[in-house]
Amino acid sequence: MESITIPASPRQEFAAGIVHCLPIVAGAVPFGFLLGSLAAKAGLSALDMGLMSALVFAGSSQFVAVELLDKNGSGGSAALAVVGAILLVNLRHLLMGATLEPRFRGIPRARAGLALFFMTDEQWALALRRGPELTLAYWYGVAATLYLAWLTSTVAGTLAGALIADPAAWGLDFTFIAVFLCLLAGFWRGVGSLPPWLASAAAALAVHALSPGGTWHIIAGALAGGAVAAVQAKWQGRAPNA
Repeated sequence: MESITIPASPRQEFAAGIVHCLPIVAGAVPFGFLLGSLAAKAGLSALDMGLMSALVFAGSSQFVAVELLDKNGSGGSAALAVVGAILLVNLRHLLMGATLEPRFRGIPRARAGLALFFMTDEQWALALRRGPELTLAYWYGVAATLYLAWLTSTVAGTLAGALIADPAAWGLDFTFIAVFLCLLAGFWRGVGSLPPWLASAAAALAVHALSPGGTWHIIAGALAGGAVAAVQAKWQGRAPNA
């Protein structure tokens, strides 16, 4: 007799998203606290940081923005530089969102657009690992947990910024790197996973060496890895017919 799989309810899916997000939160909170501390030293208030985290919700671009504000102040030209840097760093989300299109197919555009506002690198990775079973309830379980943790930790870091002379000296910036390494390990499928990773790393390192102060290496790594993965998938699709 065949077993019958009972679909999980939206409440169960939401709870699963929360549970799966907890290890990421463990790395995001110290990282957000570090960002808030740096923001305080750049002259941002807790309200400024709270609005930035709530409306931008993108750690890497927020770090770039805080660094630019710290160097250039908050004048008109500096504001344009900040907006431009945020758009540049977040261009990778176009590629990430395209990979999720099959999982959002059939969902009204307004609902899909709202859901994708919460897309971060970590949310994207968990969504891909969830595979075809991804539901909006699971997505929002991850999103709500990470969003609240990030908002709270960045504001708390800003409030406590004056108490920490050198936030980076505490090593808090490494916690998010450790989270990314764990997420990357979850995508390991054998040696076939290496070509896109190596191409992405090589492109990012090369562009960073040519432009150390810019953010183009992020886009270069994403494009190189995506291109190699596409060629690899196309080649593998033709292999059985060869």
